[in-house]
Amino acid sequence: MYNVMIVEDSKPILRNIRTLLGSLELPVQVVATATNGEEALELIRQQPVDLVLTDIRMPKMDGLTLIEQAKQLRPQLLFILISGYNDFEYTRKAINLQVFDYLLKPIERKQLAEVMNRAIERLQSRIPNEAELFKEIVEPGFYEELQLGDQFRHYGKALILIRRQPFAGGRELWNLEGLQRRLGELFSPHLCWVFPTQMASQFLVLVQKMAVEPYSSVYECFESIRRTLEAEGLPVSVGGQLQSGDPDKLPELYHRVSGILDKEQRIHHGVVIDTETPHGLGGLDSPELDRATVAAFTELIQSRGKEKFLLKLNEQLAKWAVDNIRLTELERFVALMVDAFSQAWNDQGSGYRLELEATSRGLLSVDSFEKFCQGFQEWAKQSFERVQAQNRKSGEELFRQIEEYVRLNLYSYLSIADVALKFHVSPSYISRVMKNYAQNTFVQYYTGLKIKEACRLMACKPEMRIKEVSDALSFSDQHYFSKVFKEYTGYSPTDYKERCPPNSSDSSS
Repeated sequence: MYNVMIVEDSKPILRNIRTLLGSLELPVQVVATATNGEEALELIRQQPVDLVLTDIRMPKMDGLTLIEQAKQLRPQLLFILISGYNDFEYTRKAINLQVFDYLLKPIERKQLAEVMNRAIERLQSRIPNEAELFKEIVEPGFYEELQLGDQFRHYGKALILIRRQPFAGGRELWNLEGLQRRLGELFSPHLCWVFPTQMASQFLVLVQKMAVEPYSSVYECFESIRRTLEAEGLPVSVGGQLQSGDPDKLPELYHRVSGILDKEQRIHHGVVIDTETPHGLGGLDSPELDRATVAAFTELIQSRGKEKFLLKLNEQLAKWAVDNIRLTELERFVALMVDAFSQAWNDQGSGYRLELEATSRGLLSVDSFEKFCQGFQEWAKQSFERVQAQNRKSGEELFRQIEEYVRLNLYSYLSIADVALKFHVSPSYISRVMKNYAQNTFVQYYTGLKIKEACRLMACKPEMRIKEVSDALSFSDQHYFSKVFKEYTGYSPTDYKERCPPNSSDSSS
């Protein structure tokens, strides 16, 4: 059943319209009548109306002014204009106000029936469309059973998003029934609707615009919500604005407000934002995560500076707590640390990154910032230990492969750059591996293997001349070979050959 209002200063015409409507057997009921625009506008404020039939020429406030002001209160109200032939110019102006249709006096039953049937079709077409607006916003299970009811269509509304503060208690209070009860009491006697959204930490609230009027501003209304919920142990941030214009833009407005809350929500103390006013975002500046800070932590991970990293992290977290950093900045820092540790792991396809992401998400859902700090430091400590353990294991394997490779290339010349290119690692990493597992530089280790091979050749092939041995092992010249040989064995090549028994396989000096 749809609610109809008739606005007509001529009582005989008003009675006639009412009688004709009653005879049409349509799903409508006349819930109010008025004799001028001012009276009608006040009635529209007070009760739900779907359709208004209004005269143009009336005392105090004419029909066009009524339509213009009523549209601001109820954008979806349908208006049918009643006019005489002499008022046709006014009727043309009404087109700009998106009047649904018009009736010419004297009103006939057939004419009224035709216009009313089309108006009812328009009203009926809105019902599924309104519910459809919530499909990409509300929790899927809630959407399947969503029934807005007739009253939902009759009011202009304020859109409000209520988001639970991070690192806060009160999870047991964070539910639809509790919020609906608390907000219903706050805004009584005005209607409000609460919807669980697809973001578990956020609820959408739509409330009659009239519920905001007792407050000095929209911001003050939102601040009242925040204070009320916080007093009951539920810290929140609140953002939103009065809906204006096309109600079909609800999803667009929802995502805009949600995006602003994403950007502005802090780790402590809920924010309140009227997103419709420029000053609604004022006073929210705080230090942002700078590149130098990220680079410093990333470098410590790359260089395996565990202890220094943990000390610096403790200092940084304490600073952010005082600064009340934006939640998005903290989340970004955690994500960058996940990226740095996964790169340090250097084992693609292991699933280690996914594991880091999952455990880091758990850190952001704890009930206090202190617990987050403790958990994050322990997470970083364990990540360091795993990376170091993995590096020890991979270092041993790499050293074994390097050793095998250089033994196969004793009769060639290899530089550390050649070996790094072969195994797809950096020369500095090769140097660290050699220092850890051979207790020598790469050059010393490689040269030592060459000298041992030279000793073996002199023992097994005494007929080879010193120069032939030097050339075979790719030394630059015989004099350099002799110098290096003596440094490693304590003998010149000639003395060594004389002292070494023929056909001996011993390569020691």
